Amino acid sequence: MKVVSGKFGGLNLKPVPGNNTRPTSAKVKEAMFSMISPYMNYGNALDLFAGTGSLGIEAVSRGYDKAYLVDKAYKAISTIKENVEKTHVEEQFVITKSSATEALKKFSEDNVQFDLVFLDPPYRMKITEQIIKDMVENNLLMDDAIIVDETDYNVDLGDFSKVSFIKEKDYKDTKVALYRFGG
Repeated sequence: MKVVSGKFGGLNLKPVPGNNTRPTSAKVKEAMFSMISPYMNYGNALDLFAGTGSLGIEAVSRGYDKAYLVDKAYKAISTIKENVEKTHVEEQFVITKSSATEALKKFSEDNVQFDLVFLDPPYRMKITEQIIKDMVENNLLMDDAIIVDETDYNVDLGDFSKVSFIKEKDYKDTKVALYRFGG
């Protein structure tokens, strides 16, 4: 697993040990960033189910100021820390061991807002819709923030207040959908 492009392009990243994490393939990651490139507002990125930290590291590699990497699994957090160390810019990352819900509460309390959000929860959880609603209600999104939702191909999200659908693309058993907040 590698960083695809940017200042860390080609950097090898460590996978999370075991079978509990489903890393985003290089093909899907490259496609995601191609989809979002016309909408990128560089600032803070959030990878809420970070696993290896690959998506947040890719965001910083491509110009985002800071990436917040959240996961609740000890093995994932350990792997994220190792992968972030390889970038030699640890100050551009905030690593949080927490559930998604608790992390969002903490970000709200700390008045942190995001320009780019990656949502890739375990497919069986089906919580993306609630997370997006929580982010809107808790003022966690900057104007024109982009939300990248990676789900299995048969999930359709409802309509959101203040969040508009941009486009989606299917990759085998994965669907990547883009949304924009406000604007």
